[in-house]
Amino acid sequence: MKKNNLKLETNYVNTWCPGCGNFGILMAFKQAITSLINKGTPKENIVIVSGIGCASKIVDYLNLNSFCSLHGRPIATAEGIKIANNKLKVIVFAGDGGTYNEGISHLIHAAKRNIDITVLVHDNRCFALTTGQFTSTSPKGFKGKSTPDGSTEEPFDPLKLMMASNATFVARGYSAKVTHLKDIILSGIQHKGFSFVDILQPCVSFFNTCEFYNKKIYEIPNSKLNSEKDALKKINEWQYNEKKSKIPIGIFYKINRPIYK
Repeated sequence: MKKNNLKLETNYVNTWCPGCGNFGILMAFKQAITSLINKGTPKENIVIVSGIGCASKIVDYLNLNSFCSLHGRPIATAEGIKIANNKLKVIVFAGDGGTYNEGISHLIHAAKRNIDITVLVHDNRCFALTTGQFTSTSPKGFKGKSTPDGSTEEPFDPLKLMMASNATFVARGYSAKVTHLKDIILSGIQHKGFSFVDILQPCVSFFNTCEFYNKKIYEIPNSKLNSEKDALKKINEWQYNEKKSKIPIGIFYKINRPIYK
């Protein structure tokens, strides 16, 4: 039996800021993919898709089949790849700006049709590559290049959006909890249907949330919350502008439904 080439590193120079949460995501993803390949998935059957932004640089650092698409369009591109060859494991990397701003319609409809792809959102709650403008998940009052006096908009919770869009796998991870995140990513890729993981990822340069997340985040039990009511109750423990409440991470909802073919 031919062994897979497990070398996942490339020769590209990493240009993320020192201390960036993306390093934890890269490490967790490598561990998840190594486990997937060791369990029998051919390396050549794995495809990663990105858009534009700090999150999307990750495809340069992974020795896997990849496609770099337009800003806000990696989900649509990933859907096309999956439809063309349904044997492939297709994973999207994108930031909160590209996913929840420019690409929000693609996200909603991919979840609605339950196409068998995995979307990993690097959610640092700002446009980091363009030096700190606010996004749909930035907290009210966020001071950045586009809102120097503070954003007047309330953020929305992407997990609630995905529940309303009938996503069949809804999870939240944290870039600093690498092993936990690896397990979530692996479960998402193995899930038959649309898998969504919002990954809280501090931007140390323009919105450093490390201390806040380290105090507030806790892991929910491994048992899946298959009830929509229970999932939403757990999701609602953290309101985006609430600084006192705890922040649960883990798999909130997982259910089997017919997939889009």
